[in-house]
Amino acid sequence: MNIFVSNLSFRISDDDLKQLFEEYGEVTSAKVITDKFSGRSRGFGFVEMKTDEEGTKAIEELNQADYDGKQILVSIAKPRTEGGPRRRSFDNDRNSGGGDRRNFRRN
Repeated sequence: MNIFVSNLSFRISDDDLKQLFEEYGEVTSAKVITDKFSGRSRGFGFVEMKTDEEGTKAIEELNQADYDGKQILVSIAKPRTEGGPRRRSFDNDRNSGGGDRRNFRRN
């Protein structure tokens, strides 16, 4: 079972995350996601547990638990969708950053 963990303290490492979940069963992997440029934690991670039963128990016990001074959120990880995040599009009639020239007045 793949588990999503959010609202992690920036001090939490992969090993810390693994140790937290090992109390509930066999952890096959634990990864805190980091910024690719700075290397700093992004405050969330993923844990894979060997069985669904162990994963479900960990989710039930750890969701909204206090961990390293923060209330973590734990849920089943949702699969990535193809194409990645949607990009915002702007049109000329809406806030495109340049303002609407039709209503511009000079003093």
